Amino acid sequence: MGSSADHGGAGGRAKKAGSQLWKKALLHSSLCFVMGFFTGFAPSSVSDWTSAAVTAGGVGSSHVVRALQNAAGGAVNRSLLAQGAFGGAGDALAAAAASPQPLLVVVTTTESTPAGAGERAAALTRMAHTLRLVAPPLLWVVVEAAPDVPATARLLRTTGVMYRHLTYKDNFTAADAAAGKERHHQRNVALGHIEHHRLAGVVLFAGLGDVFDLRFFDQLRQISAFGAWPVATMSRDERKVVVRGPACSSSAVTGWFSRDFSNGTSPAAGEASAARPGEVDVHGFAFNSSVLWDPERWGRYPTSEPDKSQDSMKFVQQVVLEDFSKVKGIPSDCSEVMVWHVDTTTRPSSSSLPSAGNKRR
Repeated sequence: MGSSADHGGAGGRAKKAGSQLWKKALLHSSLCFVMGFFTGFAPSSVSDWTSAAVTAGGVGSSHVVRALQNAAGGAVNRSLLAQGAFGGAGDALAAAAASPQPLLVVVTTTESTPAGAGERAAALTRMAHTLRLVAPPLLWVVVEAAPDVPATARLLRTTGVMYRHLTYKDNFTAADAAAGKERHHQRNVALGHIEHHRLAGVVLFAGLGDVFDLRFFDQLRQISAFGAWPVATMSRDERKVVVRGPACSSSAVTGWFSRDFSNGTSPAAGEASAARPGEVDVHGFAFNSSVLWDPERWGRYPTSEPDKSQDSMKFVQQVVLEDFSKVKGIPSDCSEVMVWHVDTTTRPSSSSLPSAGNKRR
């Protein structure tokens, strides 16, 4: 009897121990399953996630671009993103942060006339594709009349270029637009915005009819005060090519010239005139934006020419011609044309205003 009772107690203890082991094993297996289940949804590394996002080429890639731009303050080389070279992206961002490039502020004016509206979208798209090829940081400032804002705003959002879209409510007649008054007002709107927000950088006026050599933008970043360069103007309606700009010795500006190359012959070297032009072409110079908030500015025209102290565009055009020693020639010795302007203005008929077709776009 005693032996039978002992065997019964041992069997009960063995059953109980086996039940506990089974429960522990089940709990352990369940925990492992849950952890493995959720781990399977997590990316194995950050580089895998970014590469997958870029490979997808959809919304994910645009988020990656914006995230990297925010992390680097906008100074991200887009060629790295296009090639999917995220392995060295950290090094590229660190290098950009260590040696930041000067900001390029590119100001583009538009035209509110019905004839200009049809060409605006195409010209803006062409300019956007050019600016996308320029190394950051770059800010594109587009100015236009209020009625034209919605269509242009939709276009600018798709360009991939950092931009600011400025508008105004002032009304201009077709005669004002043809005389260049509206574009002059638009440039003042842009300069007022730059001055108000203290956008420190190099300001360039880029017309919708301008074509640039990409090396030109690298030259612009070397400007400390003012820069000037020759511009070749070509007409759509006339077989005429005129080059205007600074005459240089090395990178020092010594005068200004204007040459007509329409006859197919090149003028001899040194033919440039040393006389100062009455007004510098807005498409042929750039300047450091700090001149706009120079404390000495407001005392430069106290009585003789008070309008220039209030007109930022006239002020800058005047200052750039005051002292050639402050103007850097682009490129060195100004021997190469890097900016072309295609004049698409329709020539006026005999019944229209004489000056209606002579202003550059």
